[in-house]
Amino acid sequence: MEIAANPIPLLTPYKMGKFNLAHRVVLAPLTRSRSYNNTPQPHAVLYYSQRASNGGFLISEATCISETARGYPNTPGLWTKEQVEAWKPIVDVVHAKGGIFFCQIWHVGRVSDSGYQPNGQAPVSSTDKLLAPQIGGDDIVMSQFTQPRRLRTEEIPNIVNDFRLAARNAIEAGFDGVEIHGGHGYLLEQFMKDKVNDRTDEYGGSLENRCRFVLEIVEAVANEIGGERVGIKLSPFSEFGECGDSNPKALGLYMVNALNKYGILYCQMVEPRMESVDEKTKSVDSLVPMRKAFNGTFMVTGGYGRRDGINVIAENKADLVAYGRLFISNPDLPKRFSVDAPLNMYERETFYTPDSVVGYTDYPFLE
Repeated sequence: MEIAANPIPLLTPYKMGKFNLAHRVVLAPLTRSRSYNNTPQPHAVLYYSQRASNGGFLISEATCISETARGYPNTPGLWTKEQVEAWKPIVDVVHAKGGIFFCQIWHVGRVSDSGYQPNGQAPVSSTDKLLAPQIGGDDIVMSQFTQPRRLRTEEIPNIVNDFRLAARNAIEAGFDGVEIHGGHGYLLEQFMKDKVNDRTDEYGGSLENRCRFVLEIVEAVANEIGGERVGIKLSPFSEFGECGDSNPKALGLYMVNALNKYGILYCQMVEPRMESVDEKTKSVDSLVPMRKAFNGTFMVTGGYGRRDGINVIAENKADLVAYGRLFISNPDLPKRFSVDAPLNMYERETFYTPDSVVGYTDYPFLE
């Protein structure tokens, strides 16, 4: 992608560890529910290729580390040889276009039901508290969940090992690194946040204990593939999946300071939101202490557009900005930002359909 003589901050180069990025616009990890039988499909080659650019940074859709990690239809995995092989042509096409590609590795924990679990067993979590059904528009029940089973203390190392093996498999598939999904109410947050974690062992109670599981995963993954290939996503302010914390600022700050020990490449942090009567306003300043404390690359995400993406980089409140919905509907998003072109509107109803084309690879490019 060509950059203007006086590029806007969002489109300036950035060196992330050993990776030379041409711009700061990142493809956020986006569940698309088109990996039939938990296996990446050939249509994903085109999807990721469309969004790859020379020196661009892409993060894959959330990818399950094991059979017990599943909670949504048609999400990809990385626990079998077949899945590893299916990822290879997708990774290859991103690299052929000069992109840098990380795989987000994931366990949903209690955000699941027994139909997704081996032998119809209960999902595992930090707790045995049942997650309430997700209700959509017109009070329609979108998802219902099975009461989870609290992981026994001696079982936790097995989950840590599953993350380690998934990271190894990601590197075998050709990915440049992995992002550990530690946000949005999934298993890692179910341990970190005190409104869910009601344990009395060494993984519950104090902030240090609640974060222990996540940091053990980070350590295992960093030891397996190198901290310079590891990122993590955190959303301390989110209450998605009934997963809130009584002091999210303290949680976020504790985590970024603790992560420095492992020398990981980046931290992706989800913006907090403040609701007003007629709009949602970002409170990016809440992340500034975390940005200052973290030694690696600091990435932000959470409903950014072009203008606020420019501002957050210009004000040095982040190094990179991850885009989700806009990147779904605008596969050439960095180019559109560079010339300030109009953006395609996304079709929310096609985000999670199994169609291999509609709402997936059929959004138009600039002429």
